[in-house]
Amino acid sequence: MRRLVWSLMSVAALALAGCNSSDTSQSAAQGGSAAPAGSTAAGPTAKANAVTGSVSLRDANAQLSPQAKLEVKLIDVSAQDAAPLAAKTIEPVASLPQSFELEFNPADVNPNDMYIVQAVLTDGDRRYTPPLQSTVLTKGSTNQVSIQLVGEQTPGEKELAAFTSVQKQIGGMKISNGTKLEDKVSRGWQLFREAGEVKFIREQVDYGDKGFTSTDYAFKDGKPWVVVQQKKASKDARPNSTERAGWNGEGALVLKQSQVGGKTEPLADDEAASLQKQAQSILSLATGGKGK
Repeated sequence: MRRLVWSLMSVAALALAGCNSSDTSQSAAQGGSAAPAGSTAAGPTAKANAVTGSVSLRDANAQLSPQAKLEVKLIDVSAQDAAPLAAKTIEPVASLPQSFELEFNPADVNPNDMYIVQAVLTDGDRRYTPPLQSTVLTKGSTNQVSIQLVGEQTPGEKELAAFTSVQKQIGGMKISNGTKLEDKVSRGWQLFREAGEVKFIREQVDYGDKGFTSTDYAFKDGKPWVVVQQKKASKDARPNSTERAGWNGEGALVLKQSQVGGKTEPLADDEAASLQKQAQSILSLATGGKGK
């Protein structure tokens, strides 16, 4: 009798085990799994028809204005002049990092081509672009990217850098000097020529109790290019202000800075025009009206 009881209990245990095994198999067949205690379920998978990611600045201390605009495009770089598969403009950029999603038609993707996410942030005259391409979709790349942008030189900064380069070379140029005394004004200058062309004029003007200016003028093709003027209380005093103005090859004003007490602000257009007029006047004075 005891053997019979143990036999019945064994049959019941085997039946229960078989039921549990069947439930587990069924769950696995349906794509489910029992997560162990303390584990976290996997997040949702990326969309097959979208590229997602985030855009940030490498310089975390860079300040953006309320007019900053971010453009993000999905581009086939294997095909010349191909239209973007997707594009999005975010304006204004409230904060960074900035997330984005670009939906596209998977039928438009050629597995043999290379695709990138192109991100450009524009804030006034400055552009921020990625130093490296962010590939997606094909050739082992994923649908998610993290892009860091780096600030480029503004047109004005490029002209100022070129001006500084010329400024360092004036010692090797041909030099001539001049002076002019006016009512309560004493003016002196050095003119620098290279290959017979005026490249640079350094002028100092003493206005007596009204102050002193030290100005560097650079020229291209006989026209004012960049002007940097320091205003002081006297010749040996520290500058009260520094004004910078510069024009590109088309004559457009691209450099306009006014620096006072360590703070730099945009130089007013009329003040830039005044510096340009001063450059034309000193060029005429220093060359005897020849302008060269």
